[in-house]
Amino acid sequence: MEKKYIVGIDGGSQSTKIVIFDLEGNIVAEGKENLRPMHLADGGVVEHPGDDLWESLCIAANKAMEQFGIRKNNIVGIGLGSIRCCRVLLKKDGTLAQPVISWMDKRVATPYVHENPEVSYVTSTNGYLTHRLTGEFKDNIGNCFGQWPVDYETWDWSTDEAVLKQYNLPREMLFDVVKPGDILGYITETASAKTGLPVGIPVIATTSDKAVEGLGAGLIHDTSAFVSLGTYISSMVTGEEMPQDSVNYWGIMSSIPGKYAYEGYGIRRGMWTVSWFKDLLGEKISLRANYQQISEEEYLNEQAQHVPAGSDGLMTVLDWLANPWEPFKRGMMIGFNAHHDYRYMYRSVLEGIAYTMKNNVTRMTDELGKEMEEVIITGGGSNSDLLMQIFADVFNLPAKRNVVNGSASVGAAINAAVGLGIYPSYEEAVAKMVKVKDVFQPIPENVAIYKRLNEEVYQGLTEHTDTVLSKTFEILHANEQSA
Repeated sequence: MEKKYIVGIDGGSQSTKIVIFDLEGNIVAEGKENLRPMHLADGGVVEHPGDDLWESLCIAANKAMEQFGIRKNNIVGIGLGSIRCCRVLLKKDGTLAQPVISWMDKRVATPYVHENPEVSYVTSTNGYLTHRLTGEFKDNIGNCFGQWPVDYETWDWSTDEAVLKQYNLPREMLFDVVKPGDILGYITETASAKTGLPVGIPVIATTSDKAVEGLGAGLIHDTSAFVSLGTYISSMVTGEEMPQDSVNYWGIMSSIPGKYAYEGYGIRRGMWTVSWFKDLLGEKISLRANYQQISEEEYLNEQAQHVPAGSDGLMTVLDWLANPWEPFKRGMMIGFNAHHDYRYMYRSVLEGIAYTMKNNVTRMTDELGKEMEEVIITGGGSNSDLLMQIFADVFNLPAKRNVVNGSASVGAAINAAVGLGIYPSYEEAVAKMVKVKDVFQPIPENVAIYKRLNEEVYQGLTEHTDTVLSKTFEILHANEQSA
């Protein structure tokens, strides 16, 4: 019997990744294409230039299919995942009426405004890519997160006229929606010519990018916490009900129909801070890493592992990108001594990430009344053994790392596998397709140090520094206004 394969599409904010898996979750081919820089304009406008999302998908898919070779007829399905909270405005024929509006654009935080008479449909990135791949005017309901008239009980569009009016989106402007695991359509001849994907292959719905990433990491039990180490570092747990009036988290639709994912607060420019620090060190670190024939990140991790837990009092606050409602916030390193060098600074950045996410997850799980038994870490930052151990020690939980750390594509493939009936349940699909690489156990002496430093110092640090930063912002802002 010939082997079968599934394609997982992971459309992100910075790149599109296409990964081809066998039915056991092993990667057999992959392609990636970076997106072009965003178009920025006055008024908080942030748009994807041209037809970038579709064009990057085509290029990435062709790279993956070229690597995959002659087995293309053994592909049985495609799971489609893409970034959430964007807004795509289409003409009646399904072509773009204007560039795709990014999730970072101020307009997506408010109801849609009918300004362009050419606009017939308002959809998500998933809806748009579905149309390009299949010709259907369909979307997955899970990616309609934010300013969309969604009924979270029925997993469908709301039929309440007041809700439709609130979001200013009449039903005729919305695509038909399906649930995760349902078929959106089939690859057309036109799409096949552009992407290299086989004609007639079913395209399966996933959900929002973060929820499908959680599924691909193996987040199916409500005793597991999930942390994604990306440009934006996020946290998530799972549950059975859509929350009402939550304070420390919000609910979204899970990639498993009928379940929900609870998302806690994260870190903006999270792992970007690590890249910033590496670039700040410059050629000195680059030369040393090249001499040892390792990456700069590997060199920094190797050096920082000799620094004791707690970085001898040096702490980093990860406010490198302030929220709009707290414009005075700034990133900080506090507690320097003469012997502190780049090794201590680097470790303190990693510890600051772990402290922040531990506190965010704890606030979320305390409100939910849940107790965690493990933390699953994904994303590029999970390649660091040092950061994995710091997470285990700060959380005082086993920290699990998977073989495939870019888990969104795995989640998309799992949705396709269950939707096509290859596996009868999501539990079985996760057991077969998500492979654990290793688990880091807490080191008791480090746990004790981190617990006291976090609870007695780090958690209250910004209560003292915010006053100073706020005054500084006030002075500088006043000068800007008078200039």
